[in-house]
Amino acid sequence: MFAISLGDDGAELTPLQPWQAEEFFAHIDGSRAFIGAHIGMPDAVSDLAAARAFLRAYAQKSVDDAGYLYGIRLDGRLVGGLMFRTFNTTNETAEVGCWVEESATGKGLVTRACRAIIDWAVEQRGMHRIEWVAPSENTPSLAVARRLGMSREGVLREQYPYRGKRADMEVWSVLAHEWRAAKAAAATDTGAEAGAGVTAS
Repeated sequence: MFAISLGDDGAELTPLQPWQAEEFFAHIDGSRAFIGAHIGMPDAVSDLAAARAFLRAYAQKSVDDAGYLYGIRLDGRLVGGLMFRTFNTTNETAEVGCWVEESATGKGLVTRACRAIIDWAVEQRGMHRIEWVAPSENTPSLAVARRLGMSREGVLREQYPYRGKRADMEVWSVLAHEWRAAKAAAATDTGAEAGAGVTAS
């Protein structure tokens, strides 16, 4: 199984597959209230059988090249994850979703993991548009979209019925040429910083 390093703190990005259902369920069950504050996945993963069904559904999406699911690990422990909820190679559009347990917040894990999969989608798979849709009240999620260089496109008012309320959903996106331009600018800035530290002898 592949693992992509997300930095020097032991964080990695790995696939989440049906054979990992027990680990996945234990992770969700241990952080049900925190993860479920804004997203319905913990409600869908109500028991081990539901966890296995959830992973199988994404495994089938992967086979169909229509969606992908990944785990974020810190020192080998599953602490969160992200997915391409949709992956449309005809329209060259994909939507990213994410979650993380409370103990793993504030470390930049989701942002780093998203950069890895978005870059793969744009550079390897030719995706033109990457979308991010989240409740207006989910400020940490919207902060990730902002850090990824996405643009806020609008609000779908009271679009998402969840636990007896209807949430406004914000739509953000980044286009392939914007992603590449931001990468090039970051590389230039990094090079300039490195050069600034060199002195002539």
